[in-house]
Amino acid sequence: MEKCKWRMKKIADELKECRKPFLALGDETRQQIIIALLESDCNGIRVGEITKKTNLSRPAVSHHLRILKDAGMINMRREGTKNYYFVDASESQWKRILDLVGVIYESAKDLTKEDPRKVEKW
Repeated sequence: MEKCKWRMKKIADELKECRKPFLALGDETRQQIIIALLESDCNGIRVGEITKKTNLSRPAVSHHLRILKDAGMINMRREGTKNYYFVDASESQWKRILDLVGVIYESAKDLTKEDPRKVEKW
């Protein structure tokens, strides 16, 4: 039981560390922007292209890009005066979220093995 409590505390602590990216991804508009970035050229796309793909204004796109960048979900590459935005797999937040989801999944799986009554049939 002590192991379970320790594991749940560890998950809770890690979840607290992932609040910014989860909040950033929780917004439907930012999800649209992430999708636009994922569907674009691997070199990134500019704000104007994102506005066309999402039907958002330039200021709205810039606002949401800033939030995604601050959350560590995307990055920007500058060429002269042009900024190109892209989903950056090297950003640690993506890995952190992946690891967290994996730990939650494994913990839930272990809990149902320990107590099969916790599995509700549909």
